[in-house]
Order: sequence, then structure tokens, then C-alpha cells
Amino acid sequence: MILNLIHLGRVDYASGLDIQKQLVEARHENRIGNTLVLLEHPPVLTLGRNSSRANILASDEYLAYRGVEVHEINRGGDVTYHGPGQLVGYPILDLRSFTLNNRRVGAVDYVRLLEESLIRALGDFAVPAQRIAGRTGVWTIAGGSIPKKTIPEKKIAAIGVHISRGITSHGFALNVTTDLRDFDLIVPCGISDRAVTSLELEAPDGSTPPTMENAIHSVARHFGRVFEHQVLWLEPEQLAISLKTDLHAASK
Repeated sequence: MILNLIHLGRVDYASGLDIQKQLVEARHENRIGNTLVLLEHPPVLTLGRNSSRANILASDEYLAYRGVEVHEINRGGDVTYHGPGQLVGYPILDLRSFTLNNRRVGAVDYVRLLEESLIRALGDFAVPAQRIAGRTGVWTIAGGSIPKKTIPEKKIAAIGVHISRGITSHGFALNVTTDLRDFDLIVPCGISDRAVTSLELEAPDGSTPPTMENAIHSVARHFGRVFEHQVLWLEPEQLAISLKTDLHAASK
């Protein structure tokens, strides 16, 4: 099967939501095939269905001063941050087109597959990563060279999805070269006892350079392998013929 892959560059969050809405509608109507959109957002906080406003630590006035938008959305999960240097992926997939161990892929299966794609991609940069039960997303592995002192695992990628009539939206956010100080604005994903990190900080010397371009290629490659699709890179205008919006114009 073919997976359409589109890289949009930096897109404001409202435009990203509109693009997803149109893609989901097009997928429901079979006007497009399974599609993965990769992009970055300007600084923005998003509140999922299970979020608590108390997990935004900054005042509304300070967020406005910093130019950080806040959006309440229909994905799962708590509050998270998106910003420059973070690779955001929005898979628009019909889960009914997949099977796992001779059965349909459910919501939990889908999240585990997203995690697996990112874990494999991080391996390309010599960054060991893992799942943690009860804490959706991708985490580094605890360790440390100081005797009797272990550095706890850190969150390197967040996942929050929405599924409507079998079609997915929203998705994942991988910190590549993200300014992690911006996470001080929130309690990331409602988890206060663990820190966040980035590919840039975790990749050892001598590994594949942890650039956004390299991360895009690695994530795309492993997403295709895990979901057993051949990845077909498209220019935005190639997909726009099935939609109402000029996707290329939305990117900045």
C-alpha cells in the first residue's frame, strides 16, 4: 500500500487544524489514500480532551506577551507544547486498512505503532528509547555514570490522537532541536516528576547529526516500515487537487 507523505514546513496551528479537517474528510470519501503530514508549528499550547487548565503554569498575560497561542482540541491527552525545532506528525489513516496479527488495528494498537516508529527512528541517531506503561509517548532509558545515581528517563516525544469512524488525526511531536525552556510554561502532559529532552541533547558524538532534515527522513522511513506502506513523497500542490485549500500557501 502507498502512504502519501507531505512536508509543509512551519504552519500556524489554526491552519494545521484546518488542513487536518480537510484531509480527514477527503480520507472518509476515499479522495485520498493514507497520508502523513510532517510540519513544525510556531509556539503554541494545546489542551487535549483529558487536560487540566491548571497544568498551564504561565499566566494568560505572559503567554500573550510571548505570542504563545492556546488551543483546546479533541485529541486525547493533557496539555502539550509545540514550537520550532519540533517535528510534528499528523497521520490521516484509515485504520480499517490495517491488520495486526490477523485482526483489525484498534486505538491502543495504533498508539503502540506510533511509538514503535519513533523508537526505531531514534535508533538511527544512537538514542535508545522505550515505552513506559501508563505514560503514552516515547522516553529515553534511565541511566547514569555516577555510582549509585540513576538519571531518570526523559520524555522525548509526545503522542495524542483522535479517531473518528476509523480515520485518525492529530498524532505525535518529536523534540529535535526544540528550545526546552518553553516547556516551563506547562506541566508537560500532566507529568510533573519527569523532564523532557530532545534529540539534539541525547544524540551522542559521532552519531547521525540530529538535524530536522535527518529526523524527517528517519521518521518517514520507519513509519512506512512499521505501518507496512511504501512511502510516496508528494509536493503539497500534488495533494491539493483533492482538497479545497492550497496546502503550500499555509506553510511559512
